[in-house]
Parts: sequence; structure tokens; C-alpha cells
Amino acid sequence: MVSAGDFRNGITFEMEGNVYQIIEFQHVKPGKGAAFVRTKIRNVIAGSVVERTFNPTEKFPTAYIERKDMEYSYNDGDLYYFMDPETYDMVPIGADVLPDSFKFVKENMTCKILSYKGNVFGLEPPTFVTLEVTETDPGFAGNTATNATKPAVLETGAEIKVPLFIDQGEMINVDTRTGEYMSRA
Repeated sequence: MVSAGDFRNGITFEMEGNVYQIIEFQHVKPGKGAAFVRTKIRNVIAGSVVERTFNPTEKFPTAYIERKDMEYSYNDGDLYYFMDPETYDMVPIGADVLPDSFKFVKENMTCKILSYKGNVFGLEPPTFVTLEVTETDPGFAGNTATNATKPAVLETGAEIKVPLFIDQGEMINVDTRTGEYMSRA
């Protein structure tokens, strides 16, 4: 059990049948009246963010989110299969659970699978990935205004903006959180 007076950033707890994670918290002691805790909490499963105030004596059961490294194997329609590297079990995950950043993941990459009481609700791809540029227009010398970019298609099918000097067949590093080009590999 965790009381609202002990809230800290990152703590996960159960409330009203949902699992919440604290993004921000603030203990408020007004001149008149009782103290309270003002929070910004995220529904871990649905992803929605809510602002809410709590009495510091309220207690909630702690929720333990399991984060497990699994290797992406293949997809079959709307199901994506991940292999547990310890037991070699295949775990199917629906396309509705996968984040937008999954478009940067290729086969045999390790991702973190997030689950609560055995139910998978999310996936975290690696923060940085190295991918090959499979399709892009050639860049010409002379048309370089500040930070000129061009579209490029990566080996996973994702499309991002890259600098003009990047050519087809080159390996580049991509930040999966923002979908931006980082550097040559």
C-alpha cells in the first residue's frame, strides 16, 4: 500500500480498477483548510493523463508493472510475435498495443514488453536503432540552405527526413522516440 502523502514521480498504483503512474506531484499546505496532494497521473493501460487531488491519508495498493526484454520475431496479419530469450516461448501481441515508434523495429531487435498481472498493455522499442536507407533522392551540391533535408524510406518501411548528404544504401542512426535522424552509423 502507498499513501498519497508518500507519492513520488514514477510510482504506480491501483485506483478504481485502473493502474496509474505519477508524472508530477505537489504537496500543498494552504493557509486555511487541510493539506492535499495535487498530482498529474497517467492511466498506464489506456495512456490518458488526468490531473487529480488527493487527501494525504488516502491509501492505494501498489501496482507492479513487469518490464521484460523480448526479441521481435515476425508478424502474421495483426499479430506480432515476440520471443522470450530465456524460455523461447512465443508471445503474440496485437497491433493495437504497439506504439507508433514500432515502425522502426526490424526482426530480431530486442524490445521491452510491459505487462500488468500477465496482461500485455504496451511495448517500448529500443531508444536508438541503426537502419539502412532503402530509398531516397540523390542530394546535389549547391542546394544546401541551412539544414536542408529530404525524405528517405528505411528498411522497415518507415519514412523520415535525412540530410542531403545521405545516399541510398547507407546505415543511419534513428531516435525512435522522435523519429529523427541522429547520425551516420
